Amino acid sequence: MQPAPARYHLRLKELPPDSQPRERLRDSGPAALSDAELLAILLRVGVAGTNVLQLAQQLLVEHGGWTGLQRADYAELCRRHGVGEAKTATLKAALEIGRRLLITGVDERPQIKSPADVAALLMVEMGHLDQEHLRTVLLDTKNRVQQIATIYVGSVNTAVIRVGEVFRDAVRKNSTAMIVVHNHPSGDPTPSPEDILVTRQIVEAGKLLDIDILDHLVIGRGRYVSMRERGLIAGW
Repeated sequence: MQPAPARYHLRLKELPPDSQPRERLRDSGPAALSDAELLAILLRVGVAGTNVLQLAQQLLVEHGGWTGLQRADYAELCRRHGVGEAKTATLKAALEIGRRLLITGVDERPQIKSPADVAALLMVEMGHLDQEHLRTVLLDTKNRVQQIATIYVGSVNTAVIRVGEVFRDAVRKNSTAMIVVHNHPSGDPTPSPEDILVTRQIVEAGKLLDIDILDHLVIGRGRYVSMRERGLIAGW
């Protein structure tokens, strides 16, 4: 009986010189690298028959890019051939660092000036969620993002929404303003009558708490609707 052939993992340094992401990052900066090259640096090694760049490209395609990898189940990634627990932990940690960078540092926090700014923060992720999520974007006196909080997962309607839950984090953060965001898993962001009713209830509660509700965005797949732009919430 012949012994099983040794498994060979092609490492980054063994790729052709013009395909080595680390060297390209050093010489040209991280912005010059493709998504696959950046991911290959995190993965470090490929598997037998698949180099690390090919493995990185496969993962990005399988999960629909960075957002899909961020949402991917930890155990599922661990089971994927060529990934395993160590690579999964590295990837999840790197993606979480990127997420936190969006909202850390007073001077670096994004400032919301329009509904499009909110959509830029959340539409890529929320447009592909399988369930309905209700989130709040908490803002300071200069409309800089303090926190993005998930309030509900599941059907967003008047039967389940408790005003105290919607404003809980805003009160704790002493926020002066808030934007409500929820998604339609169907992909169609057209507000339902229930969405409009919920919006009005939240706006009225905000007046009592002295927290301005600047907008309520409904996110679909690649599209969004602003209740403010529809005239359902008073001017910005």
